[in-house]
Amino acid sequence: MTFEMLLTLGILAFAIIFFVTEWLRVDVVALVVVITLMVTQILEPSEAIAGFSSPVVLTIASLFIIGGAILQTGLAASIGRQILKVAGGGQTSLMIAVMLTVAILSAFMSDTGTVAVLLPAVISMASSVQLSPSKLLIPLSFGALLGGSATLIGTPPNIIVSDLLHENGLEPFQFFDYSPIGLILIISGILFMVTLGKKMLPDRTREKGLLRFETPEEIAERYRLPDNLYRIRVRKASTLIGKNIVEGEFGARYSVNILEIRRKPEARTMVKLGETRLIWQADKEKGIKPSTEITFQPDDVLIAQGTVDDITHLAASWNLGVQPAKPADEKAISNEEIGIAEVLLPQRSRLVGKTLPKLSFGRIYKLTVLGIQRPGGKKDLNLKTTRLRFGDTLLVQGSWENILNLRQKRRDFVVMGHPEEMQGPTQREKAPLAGIILLGMLLTMVGEFMPLTTSSMLAALLMILTGCLTIDDAYSVIDWKSIVLVAGMLPMSAALSKVGLIDLLASNLTVALGSLNPIWIIGGLFLTTSIFTQVLSNTATAVLIAPLALAIGQNLGIQPHALLMSVAIAASMAFASPVASPVNTLVMGAGNYRFSDYIKVGAPMILISMVITMFVLPLLFPF
Repeated sequence: MTFEMLLTLGILAFAIIFFVTEWLRVDVVALVVVITLMVTQILEPSEAIAGFSSPVVLTIASLFIIGGAILQTGLAASIGRQILKVAGGGQTSLMIAVMLTVAILSAFMSDTGTVAVLLPAVISMASSVQLSPSKLLIPLSFGALLGGSATLIGTPPNIIVSDLLHENGLEPFQFFDYSPIGLILIISGILFMVTLGKKMLPDRTREKGLLRFETPEEIAERYRLPDNLYRIRVRKASTLIGKNIVEGEFGARYSVNILEIRRKPEARTMVKLGETRLIWQADKEKGIKPSTEITFQPDDVLIAQGTVDDITHLAASWNLGVQPAKPADEKAISNEEIGIAEVLLPQRSRLVGKTLPKLSFGRIYKLTVLGIQRPGGKKDLNLKTTRLRFGDTLLVQGSWENILNLRQKRRDFVVMGHPEEMQGPTQREKAPLAGIILLGMLLTMVGEFMPLTTSSMLAALLMILTGCLTIDDAYSVIDWKSIVLVAGMLPMSAALSKVGLIDLLASNLTVALGSLNPIWIIGGLFLTTSIFTQVLSNTATAVLIAPLALAIGQNLGIQPHALLMSVAIAASMAFASPVASPVNTLVMGAGNYRFSDYIKVGAPMILISMVITMFVLPLLFPF
């Protein structure tokens, strides 16, 4: 083995270690790989940065935009709700409906986006039939992963292996080439889940920390908000008089949330007879929403939420009077204008790793965070110092309009539940247009009127030009971490090939496996890929193993299509770990799952998928 081979293996080992440990972000690791390959002169600069102009990268970026438009216009949510409406009230029928719905949508758009859209609806549906969400959310994530295997654009590994065939002068996979094996896997996955899998799923209805659909009143009770409700009176000598909500530093300094200002209307002269005036003043207090335009006046009553210590500290600082809350004050927590809701932080959320003060959460989103819940973590997390994590649930309060606005920021938030006050339009104005553009793209791909990259980029541009999403939204919906990961790991594949490692490994494997039936080689590639994809991203796994599968096929003198498709499919079978795929982690907190739950249900799913792939692919793509 040459020095260049050892050096390249060292760079690959570095990448794998950091991918698994997450000591560095995956996109940073990919950039380190690119730069190291250039510095060590294993690749020329033009070869090392070629991944950033690769058709694969441009296609994936375009598909992010198209998927974002489908989500932004409400088309995906509308389709999902209509399909889920036909489900009955039993666990089996609900499970079938959930898995079919998410599989269909995931075949044409991001599986993470699909799960984020359907997650609140599935939780709501489970709650309405008194079923634990933990019985439906693993099927939701697994259905999304299976759906990605059904079309060429379902998941990045499918595109990667097809492009590899094209680069080597072989017939690439067409749009529906994945569909036969994909449909078989979807059906077998559903059959497993409604029989054996259903018994393996945990039932954690009564366990604390379970995230389910609740009314605002139920959420308030669970967080014990009424227990921390107080009336604060602004005394005539208070230094708070003349200041607004920001200048009072209620949240930033005292960790107190002002829900409402109660103020008596000004006295008005009703009748004037000479020097005698009849003055009328309403006794009923008027509720005012706190804002920077409203300054505090003497005798204002502030409905405040906070701990005893924080309320006492606030009152002492501003010379305020503290009174116990009245039962009617609880209406300030949630009413027709103001409400509370829980929002889940997905993996790509820009809030992850930051504290609420550093984010200026209240100023940017015009909402107040009342609490943070962390799956399996301790309660009463400090709102000022806690660094947010993927899977955290924030209890936010503010106007329903501002809460609804979080739904548009799907990269950062998943709004849980569907209170009536939060119901938006079932289908936005641009939804039919987005559907037409998506259908047109699919027709051009199926009919092979345009290359995949051309048709996807054209559809993405049309989504922007027609207003299905703005150009700023287009930039925000692209998962740039994934884009840099793909662009950075493609040169790693090129380096392995250039120094001869792919040929060396393929030659040794060919000698060792040459006497075996190619079916067993498919099984070996599937098993290897599926193991790697539990700890690496499916994209990085496909980039590394697909060239090896191609070389083995060429050395054995057989058509490599079945081998490459087995790699692509196995890369999406990330069932056995909550961190193997973003969709698994996204449902972990909502279903109150443990690591062992994924292994228990996911390992049999992987084995079933491997056996099906071994015996079906040779029939679809003869050697």
